[in-house]
This record gives sequence, structure tokens and C-alpha cells, in this order.
Amino acid sequence: MQKSLRMGGRSRMPDSGSPTPATSSAPQVRPGDVEDVAVMAQIHAAAFGPQTAWSAPSILHLVSTPGVFALVAEHKGTPAGFVLMRAAANEAEVLTIAVDPACHRQGLARALVLAGLTASLAVECDTVFLEVATDNDPAKGLYQGLGFAEAGVRKGYYARKGAPAVDALILRWTAQSVSQAPS
Repeated sequence: MQKSLRMGGRSRMPDSGSPTPATSSAPQVRPGDVEDVAVMAQIHAAAFGPQTAWSAPSILHLVSTPGVFALVAEHKGTPAGFVLMRAAANEAEVLTIAVDPACHRQGLARALVLAGLTASLAVECDTVFLEVATDNDPAKGLYQGLGFAEAGVRKGYYARKGAPAVDALILRWTAQSVSQAPS
């Protein structure tokens, strides 16, 4: 099985699982492509602020890189979140995940993470890593609830304007933790 993923079109994306049943409030997750780059940059800026947001050219560079794939979550038919992931060998890494703050607490981040795990398994990645700020309690709770466990710490990883840098927890999910993840 080919493990190198490319963004050239949705047909090259791993299957992220069955689509969510269509309702007005259920998040829909679909493969992202280069046509989504501008909206991904807008969502990233809304989620992280202009000082740390990734630019459209930076996101375009990433999605054009072999092994990198994007998934976009739609809320009421509008892109409202995305995840960028990189797969290499039997491991995948969440490069970034962002949800428009206006759409928080709607299940988009959970849907994106679950779709990312499914897509990773589809390309034979049985381990997924991500980093999360130690002060981001909602995200830590989400990831731990889905079976991610602490694998390490990066000291002073996240800069904070006018405040000390915050450590990043390195979290790891393995296919063996699937039985621990709520469905």
C-alpha cells in the first residue's frame, strides 16, 4: 500500500470513514484540497490570532508536500475547521488543527480528530502524535478522551505575548488504544 499522500485531488485522499449523517448541526468532514487553502488560513487566523496564524502560502506548501493531507469540517455547509496531518512510515502527526471560535463546542474538533485517525489507519499508520499546550484544557480533555496518552514534554514550546512560554505535551495515540476511545 502506498503511504505517501498528496493533495492533488480528493481521489488521492485516504478514506476518512463513513460520512456523518446529514443534519443541520452535525459536522461534515471531507478531504481538503488546494481550493480550501484560503479558508484554512482564515480559520487558522481566527483560532490562533494573527501573530501565530499560518499564512495561505504556508498552508499551500504543506498540502503540496508528499505525505501531508487535510481534512475539512463543515458546520451547516460552511468550512469551520480543519486538520493538517503528515503520514510517514507507520506514524502520522497532527501538524495543526483549527476550529473557528464561533463554532466551538459543536463537535468539529472531535470529528476532525476521529476522521484523521481513520485516515491514518487507512494508510497503515498505527501511531499518531500531536502537541498541545499544557494550558489548553479543552483540547487535552478531547485528546485524552479519544485515547491519546502523554509521550513527552517540550519545554517553553508555545510563545505567549506578554507572558511566559507554555510547555507542549506530546501526546501519542496507538491503534491499540482504539478500544479505549469512545465511539
